Amino acid sequence: MAINIGSTSTPTTGLLTSMGVGSGLDVATLVSKLVAAKKAPQQNQITKQQTTANTQLSALGQVSAALSALQSAMASLTDGSAFTARQVNSSDSTVLSASNTGTAVNGSYNIVVTQMASALKASSGAFASSSTQVGTGTLTVAVGSQSMSLTIDSTNGSLASIRDAINNASTNPGVSATIVTGTDGAHLVLSGTRTGAANGFSVSSSGGDGKLAALKYDPAASSGNGLTVINAAKDAQYSIDGLAGSNAGNTVSTAIDGLTLNLVKLGSSTVSVSSDTTKATSALTNLVSTYNSFVGIYQNLSKYDATTGTAGALLGDATLNSINSTLSRIVGGTANGATLSTIGISLQLDGTLLVDSSKLQTALSDGGKQAGALFGGTNGFAAQLNTPLASWGGTSGILATRSTSINQQLSDLANQQTTLNSRMDSLTARYQAQFSALDTLMSKLNSTSTYLQQQFDALNNSAKK
Repeated sequence: MAINIGSTSTPTTGLLTSMGVGSGLDVATLVSKLVAAKKAPQQNQITKQQTTANTQLSALGQVSAALSALQSAMASLTDGSAFTARQVNSSDSTVLSASNTGTAVNGSYNIVVTQMASALKASSGAFASSSTQVGTGTLTVAVGSQSMSLTIDSTNGSLASIRDAINNASTNPGVSATIVTGTDGAHLVLSGTRTGAANGFSVSSSGGDGKLAALKYDPAASSGNGLTVINAAKDAQYSIDGLAGSNAGNTVSTAIDGLTLNLVKLGSSTVSVSSDTTKATSALTNLVSTYNSFVGIYQNLSKYDATTGTAGALLGDATLNSINSTLSRIVGGTANGATLSTIGISLQLDGTLLVDSSKLQTALSDGGKQAGALFGGTNGFAAQLNTPLASWGGTSGILATRSTSINQQLSDLANQQTTLNSRMDSLTARYQAQFSALDTLMSKLNSTSTYLQQQFDALNNSAKK
């Protein structure tokens, strides 16, 4: 009787192949998915915290930059330079130019230049060449109460050596030396380095062979000088509205309050001074612009969009709300008994500032006095704004402290990420070993199953025959 065992072989093979075991097992994919599932909860938590921290850090950076810009915009308003700017014009700039170096008073000044300041320049007689020996002894050069004494001997007694000794002396009182060679020979030319009658020099000699007297110069002597004057030391001479004045140099800074005159040549010119509202207008407009920029950043970071369900990075943040509240209170308040609206700057319902250009120009027409008073002093707007701005910004301000704290949080999260990655690497290695061993076992079982199947098939074929 034939024995039919074919019904036994089919379920056995189906049981093994349905498990996907043996050499066909995808260990890498299986391990990857198991590790990913294990890692996901912790990874999601770290990623979420990192995203939140980076978003807040970026937001604080925007706030810090806006406040820094606002503080910079306050500079010329704080020191008052924006309100003291003046336009200074010279009717003939070839005669003189003028500039505002202080708080010049508006007006005009007729200035007549009758003499330019000059430095003393004197030349020696002619020598055969620059290497010609002049003499020996002590050469003394003096300017006012300052002087230097040079020891001249056979080693440094040439015209060139004396030039170098004068120029290189550490005690030089203000005289330079050069050699000018003409058709008659070489001349030692001495020049004062400063203009003005009081800055003229004298040269005397003593001892030695007495030949250094060829370089003698005494401004009080009528004869006997070895040097010949090329240019005399003179003060600048001028008059301002008929009032005579003089100055050692051609740059005059003490004649008219707040003005510096640069004399160019003889002649007359009228200098006019008038208020320059351009700088004040620019400074105040820039202040409004930078303030409005902060308000825009504040509104964007603290908003909530009900339609999309998205919130600003610093929604409900106490620090940001306090900053906005403080600034709004200051610009909407009073300083030295007045408000910003008195010069044409008003606070709007949306928290921004608005400039009325016409009203601002009218307010500045007094030379900036009203606006300057509004921002100046210990109770002015400048002081009121600068104090909190300084406490919020800078390396030790509250915003920097917040940023440091967030950066520390990000550093901690980076450490957590490293630890998690290390644990998952270890888990991956363990799963790889376990499933590789299982794969090997299943491969062996599969080989056994194949062998048994072949034997059953052989028996079945034999029985059929």
